[in-house]
Amino acid sequence: MSRYTGPRNRISRKFGINLWGRAKNPLEKKKSSPGKAPGRKVMKKSDYGIQLDEKQKLRYYYGCISEKQFRNTFKKALQLKGDTGEEFLGLLESRLDVAVYRMNFVPTIFAARQFVNHGHFMVNGKKVNIPSFRLKPGDVISVREKSRKNSIIQSHIESPERDIPGYIEFDKEKLEGKLEHIPKSAEIPFPFPLNQMLVVEYYSK
Repeated sequence: MSRYTGPRNRISRKFGINLWGRAKNPLEKKKSSPGKAPGRKVMKKSDYGIQLDEKQKLRYYYGCISEKQFRNTFKKALQLKGDTGEEFLGLLESRLDVAVYRMNFVPTIFAARQFVNHGHFMVNGKKVNIPSFRLKPGDVISVREKSRKNSIIQSHIESPERDIPGYIEFDKEKLEGKLEHIPKSAEIPFPFPLNQMLVVEYYSK
């Protein structure tokens, strides 16, 4: 599958959840899924369909990562010694664009990818413009000097939309943060219930 580029609220309505937990809930005006009339009987999904939905929710949540990149990340998780589901989420959370999103530099994960692509951030003092760049515990993410007055970054630092999770240390004055450790699933602030084992089952077929 290629990366989704359509309306993001449509994704939330498809799954019937506020996928990114934003204050402006996309379900408030339209409760039904796209293409389905309200009150229409919904067919019971197969085990495969349930697994697919869980995988898609996770893939979209992390910015509609391409299916190829998402699957490759899962393959890397398989090679690690721990629980595959936990390792998979840990690899996703250690992406640079996700760290930028968690630190509230930008309003959405999509904006985080765009800002990283445009070279607004550094890792350990060096410019990095690859959203999937894999962070290690102790790596410091900072805003480049010429980007510090960017209006979007400034507004979201002053009025953050989300709490910063405990596995990230953040210094508002320095406009920098550090990945303290790779988180476990219980530490990750998903705004919806997630069963990562269904994702593991999907890719293990």
